[in-house]
Amino acid sequence: MSDDLCYLPATEALRLFRARELSPVELMDAVIRRSEAVQPAINALTYTHFDEAMDLARSAESRYARGAPAGPIDGLPVAVKDEGFIEGKPTSNGSLTMRDVVAQHSSPVNARVLAAGGIVHARTATPEFSCAGLTWSRLWGVTRNPWNTECTPGGSSGGSGAALAAGMCSLATGSDIGGSIRIPASACGVVGLKPSYGRNPEEAPFNLDFFAHQGPMARSVGDTALLQDIMAGPHPADIATLRDGALLAETTAAIKGLRVAYSPDLGLFEIDPDVRRNTQKAIDILRYLGATVETVDLGWKSEWLDAGLQYLKLLFGRFIARTLEDHADDMTTYARAFAEDAMKISPDALLQCYEAAGHMYQSLGAVLEDHDVLICPTNGLPAVRADFDPSRETLCINGRETDPDFGWFLTLPFNMLSRCPVLSVPTGQATNGVPTGMQIVGRTYREQDIFGVAHAYQQAVSGWYDTRAKRPVIWPFESNVS
Repeated sequence: MSDDLCYLPATEALRLFRARELSPVELMDAVIRRSEAVQPAINALTYTHFDEAMDLARSAESRYARGAPAGPIDGLPVAVKDEGFIEGKPTSNGSLTMRDVVAQHSSPVNARVLAAGGIVHARTATPEFSCAGLTWSRLWGVTRNPWNTECTPGGSSGGSGAALAAGMCSLATGSDIGGSIRIPASACGVVGLKPSYGRNPEEAPFNLDFFAHQGPMARSVGDTALLQDIMAGPHPADIATLRDGALLAETTAAIKGLRVAYSPDLGLFEIDPDVRRNTQKAIDILRYLGATVETVDLGWKSEWLDAGLQYLKLLFGRFIARTLEDHADDMTTYARAFAEDAMKISPDALLQCYEAAGHMYQSLGAVLEDHDVLICPTNGLPAVRADFDPSRETLCINGRETDPDFGWFLTLPFNMLSRCPVLSVPTGQATNGVPTGMQIVGRTYREQDIFGVAHAYQQAVSGWYDTRAKRPVIWPFESNVS
């Protein structure tokens, strides 16, 4: 079975739909076949709605035949993270405690995907309550990285990252409260956006938590922009949503004359040699394209990062802790530990986080006055083991022990500085086959800047996934494919 259709860019599939050179039925059939074939090896999906998706694809086919598509992504297979709700459909949040929950409404971004014509053929796996940088749960088992099944695809949007890398969808959704879009984007070799806070609607109470973001994931920069434009904009249920914003699908490549601030480690993190090498190669490409690059020292302190982590546990952890009293025995070890730690944190953590974020932006804000973007690695380590348990195991990078929960990714600082949009794009592969990525950090509310850089970089490296040589070989399925 050829997998070319499954890796077709969403923007190209839509062009072919409109030209009636490809049917949504053909694409959906190919994606479902691919999903069924690779799911045993990857375990990226939770609930599937394949029969319904085929019916919806036939309806989309009829609309294109009449020249009247239902929306900008009509007929595309979109994998939606098993976290937000879709009315009438189950949502588990990766937890045994929610396995029987059927949604009574659709979350804002999911409703927008459906209204735009996206077909949700599958939900994607998450760690329990999306509270880890890896993806396994007692309910759904271990989700694996398509590039190396011994490794995690990252988390918490790990199922979405794995599904994209494995050709199981055209687009995917994610959420990011500490890096949960960018971590799997890096580990799976795809593109993921943490938009500016307020750009995309979120459900209460997390719409008021400036750490929390809903965002798009895809295999290309253009596809990511396409989905972001659908997600963005004010919503009557979210007072924090913004009313302005550029259409990112119209953003063009822009590098010449670009001023790049580069931090190889944010002054806080251990960086694996493969990650450091690949990030440096990407920086060299930007220089070749005409950017001016300056290595900067942000002067950030570890205690400021600690304050952000304490805040995350204070709010997010206490939200999860509501489950402890009645369902502690059903919870995963890492979710239970996260919730129990949260109960020990003083309310002073709120003020301390605000103060720390203020200090951090005094530095970053000044840097971004003199530079257009900041670039740094996304993950300090390509990936941890697929079944790694941060609540019970230690983790070392470069022989130095680091926080097994948050010490191997460089994403949390930009949830603290949440008005800065951040795009993670691939930079290559580590020696173990797992992809690496870099974060392109923009000035506040300037998504168009980071997309311009990313478009130019993608063109320079000739993109990702357009040939078989650029795609993961997934065993045992593809060992028998000609």
